[in-house]
Order: sequence, then C-alpha cells, then structure tokens
Amino acid sequence: MKFSKFYAPTTKEAPKDATLPSHVFLVRGGFIEQNGAGLYNYLPLAQRVLNKIEAVIREEMQSAGALEMKFSAVTNADLWKQSGRYAVYGKELLRFRDRKDNDFVISPTNEESAVATMRGKLTSYKDMPKNIYQINTKFRDEARPRFGILRGREFIMKDAYSFHANDEDLKREFDLMEATYTKIFTRLGLNFRAVAADSGAIGGSGSKEFMVLAQNGEDDIFCCEDCSYAANVEAAKRALKTTNAQAPEASADKFYTPNTKTIKDIAEFFKVDEFYTIKAVIKKAIYEDTQKIVVFFVRGNDELQEVKAQNACGALELVDASDEEISAAGIVAGFCGPVGLKGVEFFIDAELKGQSQMICGANEKDYHFVGVSVSSFNDDRFKDIASVSVGDRCPECGGRLELSKGIEVGHIFQLGDKYSKAMNATFLDENGKAKPYIMGCYGIGVSRLMAVMIEQSHDERGCVWSKECAPFEAVIILSNFKDERASEFSSKLYEDAKNIGIDVLYDDRNERFGVKMNDFELIGCPYSIVVGKGLENGKVELICRDKLIKTEIEASGALEALKAKLC
Repeated sequence: MKFSKFYAPTTKEAPKDATLPSHVFLVRGGFIEQNGAGLYNYLPLAQRVLNKIEAVIREEMQSAGALEMKFSAVTNADLWKQSGRYAVYGKELLRFRDRKDNDFVISPTNEESAVATMRGKLTSYKDMPKNIYQINTKFRDEARPRFGILRGREFIMKDAYSFHANDEDLKREFDLMEATYTKIFTRLGLNFRAVAADSGAIGGSGSKEFMVLAQNGEDDIFCCEDCSYAANVEAAKRALKTTNAQAPEASADKFYTPNTKTIKDIAEFFKVDEFYTIKAVIKKAIYEDTQKIVVFFVRGNDELQEVKAQNACGALELVDASDEEISAAGIVAGFCGPVGLKGVEFFIDAELKGQSQMICGANEKDYHFVGVSVSSFNDDRFKDIASVSVGDRCPECGGRLELSKGIEVGHIFQLGDKYSKAMNATFLDENGKAKPYIMGCYGIGVSRLMAVMIEQSHDERGCVWSKECAPFEAVIILSNFKDERASEFSSKLYEDAKNIGIDVLYDDRNERFGVKMNDFELIGCPYSIVVGKGLENGKVELICRDKLIKTEIEASGALEALKAKLC
C-alpha cells in the first residue's frame, strides 16, 4: 500500500480525556476516532490490525472444531425474559422498542440467542457436542466509558457457545478452550496468565479469565511466585492461614468488655493476636424483589471480599447497612457474633470452620465470648468470603502470593444448565429422558486486544507492534520525494517486497522526512527501510521500531534483510 493513497490522519494532539498510552496513541496514530461517549470508528490502520487478530482467532477456533456463524446484534427481548436476565441485568443492557411496540435489546452477550438457535434442533445426545462462535459487535451501556476502546460502550467480541450432554464433556471442552486461548494469546505475542475468576452476571459453576499483565491494568490478580497459580482477587484462594501467636485460654466464657467495639479494641483488651478474633461485617443484601440484613463473619485480621460475600448469599448487590437498619434487625453493633445469633441470615468464612479458642461478640452490649469453638454450625453456613492478601500462601504449592495488575482479554465459563433450563431447551439422553443442554461459553475482547497490545508494548514515541498484528510489517520511507533515483529504487523495493508476501507500506508522500519518521515511530510498524542520501554509496538504513535500533545495510540486500526479519 502506498501511503499517498492511504488514510491515516495522524496528529500531535492527544484527546483531553486520554490517560492511557493505548488511548493516546490509537487516536494520535490515526487508528480510531471517537464517535460519541464510548463509541469509536475503526479507521483503516485499526481495521488491518483487527483483521490480523481475527485471523489468528479463526484459525485456532476452527482447529478446535468450533463452527463460525453470526447472530443478529439486535435480540428479541422475549429471549432475555425467558432466561430471567432482562429484569436483573441492569442499566448496562440497552433496551428499546420498535415501531410496533415490541421490546428488543442490543446484545452485550449472546447466551440467549445461542440457546434459541439450538433449541428444538439438537434433540438427541448424539447431536452433541457442538461449539458455535461469532466475531461481532456488542454493546454494553457503561455508566463511565473511559480509556478509549479498553472500556467503551460498543466493542468487537469473539463469543462462543458449546452444547453438551453431560458435565464431563463440558469439562473436556472447557479445557480445550483454555488450551485454544493459550495458543491464540501466545501467537499474538502477549504476556498473559489464565486466572481463576468469578463468573459474575454470566453465571455458571466455574470460570477462568485470561489476563494480560500490564502496568495500567484495571484488575488485580494474585500470582504465585513459585508455581503457575493465578486468580482474580474476587476468586483468589490461599492456603490455611496460621500464626505462632499464643491463643487465649477459656471455655466459651462470657466476659464483660465495655467500649470494645472494634477488633483492635478486643485484641488490646485481652492482649491477644487479632488472628484469634472473629469480625462481623454487616451488610444489606439487595435482591430482585426484596432486601435484608446479612452478617458475614471473618477472622479479625482478614477483610471481607464483597464479591465472594455477594455470591455466598445470592444477592444482586451488597450495600452498607445503616445504624437504624442494624438495630431493627436485632443486631448489637460492635458485639455481634455467630454464637446464639438469631433471626438474621449469616455466613462464616470457611477457614474458621473447626477453629477453637476464638473470641467473638456475645450479641449483648459490652460482652464477648472467649474460647469459642467454631464447630456447631451447619455446613451451609461456611463459605469462602475472606479477601486474600499479599504474602498469603499459594493454595497449590505454598509459595508466596504477590499482587499484579492485569487487563482481561478473555473469559471462559462452565455455564451448566443455567440458560437451557430456564429457556426449556432440552434433548433426549441415552435413556430417552429429556434433559436441558449442558453449556459453556467462551469470550475474547477482539477490539480490546488492539489496545492491550499497545499497553504492553509502547514507548514515549508511540506504538511498538509485533509483526503478528502490526498494521504493516514494514515501511519503506522515501527520504526525498524529489530524488528520482531514490524514488525509482524505493518503488522497485516496494513491488519486490509485495511480490514475496511482505505486508509493506510505501511512504511516498510529498512530506518532510521528519514528518515521515514521526509517523513511522507513532504508528509503530516493526521495521522500516529508509532510502536517503546513503543510496549514492549503495547504502540504506534498516530501523527496528523496538528500541529504534538503526543499521546501515547494502541497498542491494535490503529485500533479503527484510525477508530475514519477517519471513
């Protein structure tokens, strides 16, 4: 492609709201332009990058046996009502009515459409498994769209949906998709980790996120220093917490503890480590049609992980309870404990199960129990609800857990029968019995990947693309537009490079050399050949965009030099 015929409106000015390198350089480099809050047009440079990303995704998905199709971006709201998500998804779901007063949504995800597509067609266990996928535009009405295409309202996504006769086959496909995603992100040159994750609004029994490690990442992930364990903070686990501190000695006795409402107060009052205390965190749980007070108990030197707590009680949201609401529920704030607590739903962190010699509130003002054994509660009271902290030990190898920043680029879910059961999508099993499909779903943020690549690879001058996804693999820069000999050499080199399959941009514009170099550095293609005054001595300059390493080479060997770098 000749730059004089191309369209890449580069600029020196960054958007006023741009704080991340990807946002700055994608706009300045002429890749994208804003079309509204969280809405972007993908210009020719961006489209070339997207095409290359999508090609890698298609190759690996098809190699794994998935079948490509495309759902309508507009979905009949009746499907979302059947699944139960229409009422509970939240304001992020863009709902509208057509001229006939029918309800529709712009899909942020297509579980319902996938079920509707297969319902009544996959009628036997012999028809499965099936895995269908699409690469399509989605819309999520973010309250605060920001960071350019990293968190826009409209985005391009690869989403796949698999259908199975049993959980065992779903697990096989889940593992296959994990391996497939690993191949995709490896081919795209990303430094990433597959991490255990919370399933969120999608639901299901288990999920993994694929996180690209990046300094500007929005997500916190725990990674083990000694093994491959990694997990989002919302799903992280740890080895059982221990201490060498001496435990209090008592037999569930009640002690008068005036003005000791905090864990720190109690630890100082009894001269014990906070490890041996139990903290009560009181929340108001919001459900679809009701709300109630729920109490969560964690170890005194732990914090409540609210996403885990929300999952434990099945709430749509947890908010702080007011003093009046706490009192109305019969709870004595500051002295609340699990022993003898009545009339209120409560959960206890799983690590406390079977622990002894603990101190907790006695549910009476100014009193605590000392020497409590956490053993006389039903198993369904115990849930993993405590936050993991830096320095906690890995649940798999015992190594130290450290916190890293990451950007989510993919997410895979074991959905089970959540959607198929709600939508009455069944098949006949080996015994002729009707059962709901067992499902999985698997997403990749395609447009987000373009931004993530820049977050992971850039410098102060602009983008630094890897050859796998660069808009062009190389740029031939004609230093002086008026130099006929240089122009003739550059044109021939351009044609020869195209003929051997190099994806090359020929900067033949009638622009100053400085403008051309600035654009090369800003756009960030992996290599350039600069044809300038050195041609008089049979020399050209080869520049590697990464670290801007410049090498003078023989002009006659320029094509072979590019070929060696790229082919």
